[in-house]
Amino acid sequence: MTPTAGPVRAPEADGAAGARIRAARKEAGLTQQGLSATVQVSRQTIIAMETGDYAPSVYLAIKVARALGVTVESLWGV
Repeated sequence: MTPTAGPVRAPEADGAAGARIRAARKEAGLTQQGLSATVQVSRQTIIAMETGDYAPSVYLAIKVARALGVTVESLWGV
């Protein structure tokens, strides 16, 4: 079975996770560019996470949470 092309959509349709990521990033005093450099992804990837257009891998989610000084659960809460 071939996976569909395109971004992996975040599970929350209302963008709540994206809003939490954006708020935590601003609280940490980071720009999108600064966070992207810290976790070694493109700024577009950070934008996609903040708009809910991209659900990161577990590895990237952990890197983002550590860079922001929060838990993964606080960003993508289950």
